[in-house]
Amino acid sequence: MYHSPITDIMKGVALGMMAGIAVGCCGRKMYDENPKLKRKANKAIHTMESMLDTAHYMFR
Repeated sequence: MYHSPITDIMKGVALGMMAGIAVGCCGRKMYDENPKLKRKANKAIHTMESMLDTAHYMFR
């Protein structure tokens, strides 16, 4: 029986998507219930955006 490498790739993609959805659901529940976590997450997002903007500017 022929085993295609594409099959392994598709299985990996599907497994990764399932894991991401599970983590996202759990994380969303924690995020909604904890206001301190919301502030920390927003601060981390803004810091990451600033860092990416700086890197983008440096490579121009």
